[in-house]
Amino acid sequence: MKLPLGFAYAATYAGIRNVEKDDLALIVSGLPAHAAAVFTANRVQASPVKLSRRHLKQSKGLAGAVLVNAGNANCATRTGDAGALATCKAAARLLKLPVAQVLPASTGVIGVELDAKKIVDALPRLIAELRPDRFDDAARAMMTTDLVMKTAFAATTLRRGAVRVAGMTKGSGMIQPRMATTLGFVLTDAEIPAVALRAILKRSVERSYNRVSVDGDTSTNDTLLLLANGASGVRPSRRELGAVEESIAGVMEELAQAIARDGEGARKLITIVVSGAGSDDDAARMARAIANSPLVKTAVAGSDPNWGRILSAAGNAGVAFDPGKTDIHMQNVAVCRGGLAAPFSEAELKQKLDSAECEIRVALRGKGKGSARFWTCDLTEGYIRINASYRT
Repeated sequence: MKLPLGFAYAATYAGIRNVEKDDLALIVSGLPAHAAAVFTANRVQASPVKLSRRHLKQSKGLAGAVLVNAGNANCATRTGDAGALATCKAAARLLKLPVAQVLPASTGVIGVELDAKKIVDALPRLIAELRPDRFDDAARAMMTTDLVMKTAFAATTLRRGAVRVAGMTKGSGMIQPRMATTLGFVLTDAEIPAVALRAILKRSVERSYNRVSVDGDTSTNDTLLLLANGASGVRPSRRELGAVEESIAGVMEELAQAIARDGEGARKLITIVVSGAGSDDDAARMARAIANSPLVKTAVAGSDPNWGRILSAAGNAGVAFDPGKTDIHMQNVAVCRGGLAAPFSEAELKQKLDSAECEIRVALRGKGKGSARFWTCDLTEGYIRINASYRT
């Protein structure tokens, strides 16, 4: 694993969590990085989301540091805006950066006041511990109900040299991004102009984070940042930019899958593939409807090949299609042809559905060429147990 050049990372315990576990992370670029971002589509937005938007506008898309805390969402609070700004000012002063080049992000419980002084007091030791090899420490510090750290990496060799991509993300519940993510930070040492970077992020998020759902809920804090600092000294040509974009999108797809695989209480990763729709958007809408169906998710949890639930969810997507020209496969076994039951061995398919991964394919016969791939997870009693006591 070769990390992108020019970035350093640190993590520490600032006392935000109730248990002594790192809850504050910092990502710093030695060179001001071009930054592109997408944020939550929820109308209720956390203070760090609003401030990061403003800072990116003020800095004209440049970022020098990302300051992330876990254990408190800093959302729907009286002191949230002032606290987020105070922590950015303190970090900027110590890092000798313009305040607008510090981007905050938070995750945790909504509606609880965040003591910004804890972060300000922890910053000197956090900054003193910055190292190029502490990527994993930063990724672990932002975990909440996550059971595993979520990272992904890629490298591309271009004519002038190699460029690297690294991504970290968190998320396990309250997941249905819609043009954003949970918290995600993707870094590259390629030299990419801001306009091109924004276009790359927009396309990449559509095939990754916007194709994942755990429970159909969109968080108030969703933030995805893509930073390119040019530390490799390699500026991709127009032709080469496609290869770099593929690396970035590939990293983001890995991160999105990791979120679905680690969904709260989940035991199975579900991949849903829809083909033959009138457009890619229609296919995505149908795949999302299937992914968000509690009946589909619980059937998979119980290894029940109940294809009728899949067909029913597809019909609720608001997409025009002919049920009589619809085929469904589960684990590569045809369970529905032309909207009717196909012959299959229930016992054999049930055994295949006991696997840790489940694939559902829905094919709409006709002239449509729209397709989409979507990731979700099964719904178990574990999800209820986690969320029934999240604050306690």
